[in-house]
Amino acid sequence: MKTLEWKTTEPEETKSIARLTARFVQPGDVITLEGDLGAGKTTFTKGFAEGLGIQRVVNSPTFTIIKEYREGAFPLFHMDVYRMEDETEDLGLDEYFEGEGVCLVEWGHLIEEQLPEERLEVVIKRLGGDERKLTLTPKGNRYEKLCREISEHDDTSD
Repeated sequence: MKTLEWKTTEPEETKSIARLTARFVQPGDVITLEGDLGAGKTTFTKGFAEGLGIQRVVNSPTFTIIKEYREGAFPLFHMDVYRMEDETEDLGLDEYFEGEGVCLVEWGHLIEEQLPEERLEVVIKRLGGDERKLTLTPKGNRYEKLCREISEHDDTSD
C-alpha cells in the first residue's frame, strides 16, 4: 500500500478522517503533519484527539512546541516544530517518539534528521476555498499495517 487519499470540503470531514486514524494507532506511533499555514493541521489534530477520547480543547502548540494530552486512551504529544531555532536543538524528542503515547508533529520536515525513519506522513493541501486533499503515506511496515486498517474501516465517505 502506497498512500491513502481523501478530498474534503469542510473541517468536520478532516476531523472524521483523523478520528478514523486514531482508532488504529498505538503507543509509540509517530505521525507528521505537513501543509501550508491554515491548511488544517490543527483541525486534523483536534479530530485525532477526539478519536483518542480526549475531551480538552486542542489548539496549536506554536509557542510552546509541545502540548501533552494525557486523559485519552493513551497520551497524545502534539508538537509544532515550526519555530525551533535549530533543527539539531536537543529537546529530548526521541523520548517522546519512543514513549508511551502517540506523537503528532506539525512541520516534521524541519526536524527530518530527528524523526524516526518509520512513521506516518500526513499532508494536507488546500485545493481552493474549503476544499482540501489529505494524503497519508506510510513509512515502514507498522504504518503500512496502520493504513490497511484505516482503509478497511473507512466509512468517512458515507
